[in-house]
Amino acid sequence: MTDSNDSNDTDDADPTDRADPTDRADHAAGPEDGGTAETVVATPAGPARVTWRRAGRPRLLLALGHGAGGGIEARDLRALAGELPAHGVSVALVEQPWRVAGRRLAPAPAKLDEAWRAVWPLLEGEGLPVVSGGRSAGARVACRTAAELGAHAVLALAFPLHPPGKPERSRAGELLGAGVPTLVVQGGRDPFGRPGEFPAGTEVVEVPEGDHGFAVPRRAAVGQEEALGVITGSVRAWLARE
Repeated sequence: MTDSNDSNDTDDADPTDRADPTDRADHAAGPEDGGTAETVVATPAGPARVTWRRAGRPRLLLALGHGAGGGIEARDLRALAGELPAHGVSVALVEQPWRVAGRRLAPAPAKLDEAWRAVWPLLEGEGLPVVSGGRSAGARVACRTAAELGAHAVLALAFPLHPPGKPERSRAGELLGAGVPTLVVQGGRDPFGRPGEFPAGTEVVEVPEGDHGFAVPRRAAVGQEEALGVITGSVRAWLARE
């Protein structure tokens, strides 16, 4: 269900979605890693692009969409794509058509959902259980479409529970409506919703002192690499149970 107060996902756009290029987590393919490839997919909104990091012997596929303020270069998406294939999880990084086309603003939520649906058959074609996920606006898309698409589970990174400073405009209904096992990974100082704000019963992993892009202050007790390790370690452990 789309938040009736939002005409589009620009409320989810935050400068911290634009990751520092030095945070990229690419690595060369090894014996347990099927390497990187790209596929362009036609959708009603234009071409989408899927960047694959396939595991050598996969048991799950994790599909990750990006936020409204950046693309698949986000530090959390790249860290997961770099880490998980060695643990039997293939990763598909999905770029929405607006991003592929080079536009600066994300379209309305319904258009994002439409494109995600169009990409889904390609993901299912891998013959694996598909965990639907994403960061920020991408997490909202995953939650809204999980039940209808038959997602195995949902991974919500930096879920924008509400616009900054507007807790009354809660999107908890989208999260709770996913209808499948869901893990939220949230920065401890995320202005779009801190870990303690989520509904009771939500499985939430806190990234200490992380903001909406999981960046931590230079003087934080937890360094940036350690913060990324919290994300990759918690997601890896959660997927091992799924």
